[in-house]
Amino acid sequence: MSANPESALPIRLNVDDSDSPSDVVDALFLGRFATGEQPYSHSSSLDRVKPGATLLPAAARVLRAARDDDRSATLAEGDGWTLLISRWNRGADVTVTATTPELARKILSEATEEARDEPEPQPDNVTMGFWYVSPRRGPHRTTRQIAAGTWDEVRPNYTAPVADAMDRLMKVTPDAISGRLLLLHGPPGTGKTSALRTLARSWRDWCQVDCVLDPERLFNDVGYLMDIAIGEDDGSAKGRWRLLLLEDCDELIRGEAKHTAGQALSRLLNLTDGLLGQGRNVLVGVTTNEDLERLHPAVVRPGRCLARIEVGSLTRAESVSWLGTEEGLGREGATLAELYALRRGTGPASVPKQDAGADAGLYL
Repeated sequence: MSANPESALPIRLNVDDSDSPSDVVDALFLGRFATGEQPYSHSSSLDRVKPGATLLPAAARVLRAARDDDRSATLAEGDGWTLLISRWNRGADVTVTATTPELARKILSEATEEARDEPEPQPDNVTMGFWYVSPRRGPHRTTRQIAAGTWDEVRPNYTAPVADAMDRLMKVTPDAISGRLLLLHGPPGTGKTSALRTLARSWRDWCQVDCVLDPERLFNDVGYLMDIAIGEDDGSAKGRWRLLLLEDCDELIRGEAKHTAGQALSRLLNLTDGLLGQGRNVLVGVTTNEDLERLHPAVVRPGRCLARIEVGSLTRAESVSWLGTEEGLGREGATLAELYALRRGTGPASVPKQDAGADAGLYL
């Protein structure tokens, strides 16, 4: 086998100053696959690679290696196969082309075997997925361990009617699911995101929770939507449910959404109870700061929502109980973000309503 993969590349490359050495390595890797010399390809993505793992099989001969600020690329070969390793931070993509599918699977297994680093889960942590469109890799999912308290610990953060509604939601099982849409609405700083983290912990035995970081793109990009609808399991058993979280989607579900968001609203509804959602155990959780009266009637119609909960401020009595003092509290009670501000000594006046998200952290 030639040690010069550029000789196998059947096309002419035009390289300019916007291309990096890593881009050239990527192009060289495609040569033997494009010519049909190695017509079979298998790949794997690792969110975390063990320190010291090279991802190179024992017999690999390194042909090219390039490192950019945020990525490195390594091109290697062996008898009948070629390997590309793209690494970023702690993660990596590994792709193999080979003369047979069996050889491609074998080399990929050798490269990635024992290389995946799985952090030890903590009792108060939950694994959450995060979807986004990467300029280099397209739709991509990564996972993180997120701290989440138990519902008993978090319950005092919510006013009594909300806590009662959340009691029922936290106890939901797959057999009790009657709608595919979960809607949390209310002012900023009331604890919607905190509730969703706790929900992920309460449901973790039967539901994989994924947060979509770019929801404004999701329902306007059919390819992205299909990737998420099909899903990417994190090693759990088949039949496991998935909850897709879309935060701050006001423009998607408000009353005029059909005119302003085009097909986005229709695709959201199709995912929850239309053809796209058929045969898939998918729930969609949406948070919004909009009042219920301003939401599109198709979103809130009976039978569509598993739960529709308005998350508001704590009453004054509940706020006093939470804070342990009346100092700094107004007559109307306070949001969770305002209570944490008072506890820190900054006071609710320093948490403007429109900017609550910046100061409230994870208590939206």
